[in-house]
Amino acid sequence: MNDRVLVAGVDSSTQSTKIVVCDAATGQVVRTARAPHPDGTEVHPDRWWEAYQQASSGGILDGVAALAVGGQQHGMVTLDEDDRVVRDALLWNDTRSAGAARDLTEELGGVAAWVDAVGLVPVASFTVTKLRWLAEHEPHNAARVARVVLPHDWLTGRILQQGSGFERWTTDRGDASGTGYWSAADDDYRLDLLERSFGRVIDVPQVLAPAAAAGRTANDLLVAAGTGDNMGAALGLTLEPSDVVVSLGTSGTVFTPHRSAIRDETGAIAGFADATGHHLPLMCTLNAARVLTAAASMLGVDLAELDRLALQAGPGAGGLSLLPYLDGERTPDLPDATGTLSGLTRSNATPENLARAAVEGMLCNLVAGVDALRDHDVEVRRVLLIGGAAASRAVRELAPDLFRAPVVVPAPAEYVGVGAARQAAWALSGEQDPPTWRLDVDSEYAVPPGDEQAHADVVARYRDLVARTHGI
Repeated sequence: MNDRVLVAGVDSSTQSTKIVVCDAATGQVVRTARAPHPDGTEVHPDRWWEAYQQASSGGILDGVAALAVGGQQHGMVTLDEDDRVVRDALLWNDTRSAGAARDLTEELGGVAAWVDAVGLVPVASFTVTKLRWLAEHEPHNAARVARVVLPHDWLTGRILQQGSGFERWTTDRGDASGTGYWSAADDDYRLDLLERSFGRVIDVPQVLAPAAAAGRTANDLLVAAGTGDNMGAALGLTLEPSDVVVSLGTSGTVFTPHRSAIRDETGAIAGFADATGHHLPLMCTLNAARVLTAAASMLGVDLAELDRLALQAGPGAGGLSLLPYLDGERTPDLPDATGTLSGLTRSNATPENLARAAVEGMLCNLVAGVDALRDHDVEVRRVLLIGGAAASRAVRELAPDLFRAPVVVPAPAEYVGVGAARQAAWALSGEQDPPTWRLDVDSEYAVPPGDEQAHADVVARYRDLVARTHGI
């Protein structure tokens, strides 16, 4: 007789819906499925539901006792009085609200006022700025809005609406902390900031405790609170204090579990909450893995050849530096920026140096986040490297020197989905703490001796390029 209890995590990301079914006791992945999302920076939420239905077909949820959703952060899902979607959801990577972010920052009294209020500084990614954009640019749609929810909130509610389990829209501390109108330090909404943004107060989801249930479906599947994607990844990686995650996916993120809120007036570190009742200070960039694919395209090679070329060049790429703001940038807040290739000479104009500059530039963009944590007295014991670009041999070998810390590459897994599954197991157990799951490690890289100055020079030259190009 098999007494194993199964739980599922749903990762509703920018690009796809992934479902990961795990053993509730051990975290062992039993089966997975996925379905794609349409490309773009805005999408109708029905596309997420269709992807969920496709991914969950074929019996993947058979025998599953509990489920949780980890979703892309910040997206604006607007609903009318009858819970119908008012307009396509604006996603985190939609930068049209950059002007609204600047206006809101000034209106409240500047960066420090926002950090004091909600632990972060408005940028185009955050929901609060998207609501201002909607009020100013689509007043006919804004007039129909009765409530605003986040992508994970919407999908959680949609799952519950299929039976009799839906009672109210819900969210969690982690995802709520990325809106710009909820304070992780105070554990409460700032409805005055919501009203400042949108012109009036609208309904917002109830914030559930980390191990709470949002409801049960008609077939008695427990649906946990869910969380944002970065908070889900932190749960899936079973992080310890002083573990710093560097995620190299569509976006780049740097985050670490922390017992208290971090106040960063530079705006580089957002004072997010995590999915366990504590905090998850985080820096996010718009440019990560796609910097490497763009460089490979420029050189007419595949990613494996880009790796080989990059490792044939020396530290510093012969003086060539890439500022990788290919899609604008979120940190620093430069939504209209473009990439910059600096220091090009006849002697360093080689495929090897261009490949090396691309890898170094992408990593230096994230080094800024690791160093910002250090500036707030966060110990960096090791860096956990995840995301698509973590598979790159060049990235793995260059990272320890540039981050000045040992690097661990966890075994490939859908960590947002695994983290959501761990949250589901926690809600199912009724225990005070989440279950203890083991992290499988693919490889480890120590900081190699020698070349310390050469790699320090790479970082220094990168910072100088940012200052010269953008005055930061």
